[in-house]
Amino acid sequence: MSPPYTAPRWLPGGHAQTVWPLLRKGRLPSYRRARWHTPDDDFIDLDWVDGGRTAPLLVLFHGLEGNSGSHYARALMHAVGRRGWCGAVVHFRGCSGEPNLLPRAYHSGDSAEIDWVLRRLRLAHAGPLFAAGVSLGANCLLKWLGEQGAGAQPVLTAAAAVSAPVDLAAASASLSRGANRLYSRHFLKTLIPTALARLERFPGLYSGETVRAAATLHDFDEAVTAPLHGFRGAADYYAQSSAKQFLGGVKVPTLLLNSRNDPFLPERALPARAQLAAAITQETPRQGGHAGFVVGAFPGRLDWLPGRLLEFFERAGASATST
Repeated sequence: MSPPYTAPRWLPGGHAQTVWPLLRKGRLPSYRRARWHTPDDDFIDLDWVDGGRTAPLLVLFHGLEGNSGSHYARALMHAVGRRGWCGAVVHFRGCSGEPNLLPRAYHSGDSAEIDWVLRRLRLAHAGPLFAAGVSLGANCLLKWLGEQGAGAQPVLTAAAAVSAPVDLAAASASLSRGANRLYSRHFLKTLIPTALARLERFPGLYSGETVRAAATLHDFDEAVTAPLHGFRGAADYYAQSSAKQFLGGVKVPTLLLNSRNDPFLPERALPARAQLAAAITQETPRQGGHAGFVVGAFPGRLDWLPGRLLEFFERAGASATST
């Protein structure tokens, strides 16, 4: 079994452990892109790592403004390829380098999209199906797992959620304070231009002036995410979409991995064991940052997280086969 995560001494603190991996992405896997047309006449793009038809398939749902080039996606898909597994990084709408066709975008509670993707993958793939989510994608995946309950068991063999902001209101508040505002500004550099470009194509969706004035992710969710996806405001969006309230309903074996020094979600907002279904294995290492988990001597490696996820999936797959 993989040792518990321990941060290297040369990389202290949640901010350094979050930011450093962004500078150490490594090379891209050899992806094959496929486009799926959605039931509502839009599309999503998936980047594939090919393996055998009966080999395990690991599907990854990325974080806010992420894609198949994100550091965690590169590391995980390289590890998948080395095992001879199949891998697929699912791009949320608008995240694959091309604007989507409809006014809607993606958000932290979009479990309906998760449902459509996973069920289509299940029908097409003969081997075990595993799903991982990171950050926003992890919250979406957990919400789907909890909503589906036993209904997810015929679809997925096991799941993993990494750095999931399971309390969106707490995460939004954390990212609006102090040094954490730098993360908000980083996301807003792409979110705002994309929202304004969408407004040019679909006038009247929301106020361009309010979008331009957004200084935090809460401001952006109030101005764009909520009205675009049918919520009454940011508070309603957070209340309906936070995965924490659904965790008691999870029936598929699931690894829930959150570091306690994650700048995106304060430790006090992490779910208590009593809030979790028996199917959930919770790990809360003291360090790791947000989707960081660097190990080794300087300049460090990003192989601990893929190793932990694949180990969990292999054990879950073996257990499912023996029962």
